Amino acid sequence: MVRCPFHAVLPDAVPVVERASEPDEYAFLAEAHGGKVPPGRLAVFRAALAEGLPAPLSTEELRLAGRLAWRNHARCIGRFHWRSLEVRDRRDVAEPERIAEALREHLVAAQSDGTVRSLLTVFAPPARSGASAARIWNHQLCAYAGYRGRKGAVLGDPKNTTLTEQALELGWKPPAERGRFDLLPWIIAGVDGRPRLFPLETGLVREVPLIHPEWPWFGQLGLRWYAVPVIADMCFHAAGTDYPAAPFNGWYMGTEIGARNLADADRYDLLPVVADRLGLDRRSNRTLWKDRALLTLNEAVLHSYAVAGVKLVDHHAASAEFMKFCEREQASGREVSARWDWIVPPMSPATTPVYHLPMREFTTTPGYRLQTPAWARSVPV
Repeated sequence: MVRCPFHAVLPDAVPVVERASEPDEYAFLAEAHGGKVPPGRLAVFRAALAEGLPAPLSTEELRLAGRLAWRNHARCIGRFHWRSLEVRDRRDVAEPERIAEALREHLVAAQSDGTVRSLLTVFAPPARSGASAARIWNHQLCAYAGYRGRKGAVLGDPKNTTLTEQALELGWKPPAERGRFDLLPWIIAGVDGRPRLFPLETGLVREVPLIHPEWPWFGQLGLRWYAVPVIADMCFHAAGTDYPAAPFNGWYMGTEIGARNLADADRYDLLPVVADRLGLDRRSNRTLWKDRALLTLNEAVLHSYAVAGVKLVDHHAASAEFMKFCEREQASGREVSARWDWIVPPMSPATTPVYHLPMREFTTTPGYRLQTPAWARSVPV
């Protein structure tokens, strides 16, 4: 595999994910301390981990670790802005009630005035190796319910049917008239593993009603989406320590909403609806009705977020920024870990420079990692 800058190649197949040997857990400390780790600092870290304790990162070290985790994240196209991440050190918080309050603060700060601030909030890690830690069950802090109906039909977002059922079992009261865009409550488990339900206050989540600049009927579809994607179920890892509750956010790329969330057949599946409103012939895929409907959906997303004053990047701009990010990393002597099927936009991919970019994914640290769903380890109420 070549490094950045990359030669243009035709992706006859998606490059195979490769895994390098485990990276140095403490290498980032030199960067945190201006190129040289203070004498004895590594010994302190190694002694703590040897006793099964979390690494005693300072707040400044934690801040850089969070930013580097974003810089390292193979599935993110928006890493050009990794230095802008703000890190909230809440390692003193492990109780569900206090976590919920901190999540409200995170969401309000991230939404701000629509400019969208990139934030990471780090909660308490396990007190000792093998011990439990608080967990957030939600994949994202903002998400819409998916209600299973008869014959497999789903009202709302099919992606969230499991979490919706769990919330209902815990006593969540959805709106009397259930809809396609009912915001789910938070489910948070403390160190005892018992889940607690936290319904969202009205107005806490900023949402954007979707309209189209040319088609007045589009607004009549009653579509909307939330302003900020806050990932809440990944594990933040730094200096040999896992932080299972560490929600973080950037901002949306338009195609995430218009070409996936609203368009995928196993999500809101809106391409047929939009195509019919446009009067397109759906009898054959050769009419490209899906492509035209997809373009209309994405035009609506970009237009609506602009009208609402909420930050959102289009896939062409995001791809260009990623190329600049790769060039910067190459100039700094670092190889970029990247996963092709996550970096390449889901709409008009061949029109973006990243489509022709050979990529490989390898283990990095600090980083954000997938973890076993929280409910798989929960204690019954």
